[in-house]
Amino acid sequence: MALIVQKYGGSSVGTLDRIQHVASKIIKTKQQGHDVVVVVSAMQGETDRLIQLAHALTHEPDPREYDVLVATGEQVSMSLLAMALNSKNHRARSYTSLQLGIHTDDAHTKARILEVKTNKIHDDLSAGHIVIVAGFQGMNARGDITTLGRGGSDTTAVALAVALKADECQIYTDVDGVYTTDPHLLPEASLLPQISFEEMLEMASLGAKVLQMRSVELASKHNIPIRVLSTFTDNPGTLVTLEEKVMQKRLVSGIAFSREEALFSLVGVPNRMGIEGHILGQISQANIEVDMIAQSTSDKQTTDFTFTVQRKDQAKTLEIVEKLAKELGAASVKNHPHVAKLSLVGVGMRSHSGVATTMFNALGRDEITILMITTSDIKISVMIDESLLEKGVRAVHEAFELDKQITKSHIEA
Repeated sequence: MALIVQKYGGSSVGTLDRIQHVASKIIKTKQQGHDVVVVVSAMQGETDRLIQLAHALTHEPDPREYDVLVATGEQVSMSLLAMALNSKNHRARSYTSLQLGIHTDDAHTKARILEVKTNKIHDDLSAGHIVIVAGFQGMNARGDITTLGRGGSDTTAVALAVALKADECQIYTDVDGVYTTDPHLLPEASLLPQISFEEMLEMASLGAKVLQMRSVELASKHNIPIRVLSTFTDNPGTLVTLEEKVMQKRLVSGIAFSREEALFSLVGVPNRMGIEGHILGQISQANIEVDMIAQSTSDKQTTDFTFTVQRKDQAKTLEIVEKLAKELGAASVKNHPHVAKLSLVGVGMRSHSGVATTMFNALGRDEITILMITTSDIKISVMIDESLLEKGVRAVHEAFELDKQITKSHIEA
């Protein structure tokens, strides 16, 4: 017998028929002799509906009340799922974060889990019950409801798996697992049977939406294997695990991308010591997160300073940059509000040269201009015009033959 934590996303519990289907999958796991703890998201579209209600009243909802509102979606789906299981003669009990004791810090809308109380879960499992937990939410030291940010139910599931010392954390979604890139953008993307925590963390941080980044961090830290599966098929999915346990290592595992980028350049800034820190300090004081940074210095004692931010911060950043240009005596400000980041990820890059050359040649052949480049030991990211994103993903995907199943020629030597 194993202890399995399963998480079902919004699309999995989006209708009453789907909730009945999920109940049947849980029962199947239970009948195999396993103890089962289930985490659920809100029904598909419900969180967005609640957010729209809040913003229809005010442009800046109070963070505490915002969390109280958006956390209600999971309470609906958890109770409906428990009802479905009970109607099938399998005893189930549902819990909110307050009832269970999922403690977080005070950061409303993006809280971090500090502690998970497990005594009620252990009591219910000992009694043969299935335990259903509302994902995405917690409570701070004052007993206020907090939420964990988009995709937070993934983190709830992994945190429960860590606290319960579960054998596996299974994340059920509407795709068969982790693909070499988003199959909605590129249907020929291939399914990865395994991927390392490090690669999955990079892909999540770079725009891949299959798992929330914090959930992967937590699983990696505590060595909790995650299996990403489809709610609607019986395929084996993708196992996210330690690098040394990945049996077949590709040179490159996948391509992640993000459309939510905006690029700024301060051109012709008189060069002086500490100018970079001054520019970034003004940006960070406005709580704007900078992603990619590039700088070039000319022989005229001036520098061009280029950086990217999330597109939602576009207007606020432009206002700050224009003030900085006047203050610093910059020649001009350039703003490209519609750029996209395309990233190549793979642990094989550590021991193989020529990956960047292959990537850049592929983009060049399709006349895609690279605006910025950043690298690490297992990733290469480029910024390109958003209108060319699909073309760029396809070109790089084909260059590394990621549309093909793993064969000996694709495995790291």
